[in-house]
Amino acid sequence: MTASIGALNGAVHNANSESVLVDTQSNGLVQVDFSKIDDVESFVLIPEGRHLVSIEEVRAGETRTGHMRWALRLAVVDGEFAGRTVAWDGLVWSKRGLPRVKHVLGVLGFDIAGSLEVAPDDLCGRRAIVDFFVEEWENPETGRRTQRLAVPYLGYEPVDDLPSPF
Repeated sequence: MTASIGALNGAVHNANSESVLVDTQSNGLVQVDFSKIDDVESFVLIPEGRHLVSIEEVRAGETRTGHMRWALRLAVVDGEFAGRTVAWDGLVWSKRGLPRVKHVLGVLGFDIAGSLEVAPDDLCGRRAIVDFFVEEWENPETGRRTQRLAVPYLGYEPVDDLPSPF
C-alpha cells in the first residue's frame, strides 16, 4: 500500500522549501522520497553573509608544510544565531600567510605598526564583523559533497565600522 504525501504529523521539511519529505502514518509506516534528498554533508548553520562574531577558541597547530597555524573558532555574538559556532578559520604564520595575519590582527585591535608579541589566547574574546560564504567540495573517492562556511582572504572588518542605528 502506497501512502500519499500529505499534511501528516511528524512531517520533515526541507530547509530550502516547505515541501514535505517524510510522510509518517498512524500504522507506523514511513514513506520518504530520497530522490529529493541531496547527498551532501552540510556544516552550514547560519545564512552566509556578514555577521558579528567573537573568537571563542584558538588552537595552535601546523600546516602540512610545517608552518604554524592558528585555528580560530568563530561564534555569532548577537541576534537569532547568538552563541552558535559559525565556522573555523585559520591564520598561517608563513611568509605567504603573514599579510592576512597582519590584516586580521589589525582588525581585532592589535597594534600592527611594528613588532608584536602575541599568544593564541590573546585573540579569545576579540570581536569582528566577518563575511562568510558557503564553500563546497566533493570527495573524489565517494562522490559525497561537503559544505561549510568559509571566510574570504580579507573577510574581517573592525566592529567600529558598523553603521550607527541612530
